[in-house]
Amino acid sequence: MRQTISCAIVVLNEELNMRECLDSARWMDEIIVVDAFSQDRTVEICREFTQRIVQRPWRGFGDQKNFAIDQAKSDWVFILDADERITPELRGEIEAVLSSSEPDGPVAYYLPRKNYLYGKWIRWAGYYPDTQLRLFRRGAGRLDDAEPHNKFIFQGMSAQLSAPLDHYTERTIADHFRKFNNFTTLAAQERAKTKHSVHWVDLVFRPFFTFWKYYARRQGFREGMHGLLICAFASMYTFVKYAKLWESLRQRQQLTNGKG
Repeated sequence: MRQTISCAIVVLNEELNMRECLDSARWMDEIIVVDAFSQDRTVEICREFTQRIVQRPWRGFGDQKNFAIDQAKSDWVFILDADERITPELRGEIEAVLSSSEPDGPVAYYLPRKNYLYGKWIRWAGYYPDTQLRLFRRGAGRLDDAEPHNKFIFQGMSAQLSAPLDHYTERTIADHFRKFNNFTTLAAQERAKTKHSVHWVDLVFRPFFTFWKYYARRQGFREGMHGLLICAFASMYTFVKYAKLWESLRQRQQLTNGKG
């Protein structure tokens, strides 16, 4: 007998993505949307596909997704982002898992993700296969609190699916910068857990190394102008992350000295 599956999605102001995203998941047994009080038509569009919509304040990617997972009632859960699409090929593989999985089999499945930036699928610069863990048995594990990119922590066997998930991450340069400020802040906060000082070498050599790693070693140059832009932005991301970390540590030291 085929087991059931829930799709868990967390959103905030995603009206441009929601219809295509939810349409790709409408075959699942239930769709759970956790909305952080969107100000656009996100919720209105979601109601066309599901009534399982919960609104709660944004408390971080991991916390929000774990809450969505907790609402699931099916045997399996699939985590989907608003800018992602489940391909027909991936659906076929998931259906095979639901029809054939056994209690002592894998509890979680990894899958490749195809990232589309500025209208092009990016294969080089380390962007493919961009392996993600998205399908798992309900209750198998939880996401950790590492922001903005959380890791699913679980116990048991895992396996690999071959069909990709489509990810329309940045359609325009403007899309890139809409995420940039928030993501670099979260990355700086995460880095602060293990790094307690920032030196000039962090701001000079780390961004340079990032560009070299993605453009040369991971052959981002093969993507032409797309590759140059992507690798330049990656370098900029590194610079801003460490600049924000430096500022945060400096402000913390000033507060400590003031109290002293």
